[in-house]
Amino acid sequence: MNKAVVLLSGGLDSTTVLAIAHQQGFEPYALSFCYGQRHSVELESAQRVAKAMGVKEHVIADINLRAFGGSALTADIDVPKGRDTAAMETSIPVTYVPARNTIFLSFALGWAEVLEAQHIFLGVNALDYSGYPDCRPEFIAAFENMANLATKAGVEGQQLTIHAPLINMSKADIIRKGLTLGIDYSLTSSCYDPGEHGKPCGQCDSCLLRAKGFAEVGATDPLLEKFGIQA
Repeated sequence: MNKAVVLLSGGLDSTTVLAIAHQQGFEPYALSFCYGQRHSVELESAQRVAKAMGVKEHVIADINLRAFGGSALTADIDVPKGRDTAAMETSIPVTYVPARNTIFLSFALGWAEVLEAQHIFLGVNALDYSGYPDCRPEFIAAFENMANLATKAGVEGQQLTIHAPLINMSKADIIRKGLTLGIDYSLTSSCYDPGEHGKPCGQCDSCLLRAKGFAEVGATDPLLEKFGIQA
């Protein structure tokens, strides 16, 4: 089987991408990060998802972006709540972590080269998202080009491909795809500011976009059911 490194945050998008990699016949190696984020819920979700979906190996890399701060996810800055979903693409929110996807992809690139894998999957998308600059198609294309210039594998002709299968999908499209693949979304966590036992706040950008997606599909979010929350 073709090996692939899959960036796995434990959220809805990355879990769907992991299922897509499986569907496409790749042998997935999941990579998550303990990067100084404000909670460990997403890592717990990533571990549940990796176990349930049978990855070949799951590595949690330890880096400390809290040393720099600059984001509501890595510093003592309040997470925005109750924003209108239509306004989320008009500016870059304070939940943006500076250079996070560049850093994550760099780690994925290093592991891919060690594994002799020529494929990296990640769950960025440019529709129904929070306006992050490192979720755009032009960023993915630029990083892929850089990766093939910067590695021994690339120089020797083993070209790396970065797969972003959700890039042009709405949140509803992503959920619909995941449901057809049999994903149990109760295993995932999307919330930027979860409460006890990972209970989603329901008001951060990520929660609102997730709720919008399930509503458009006409499905109930099993994570809300798990916590007895009415949609």
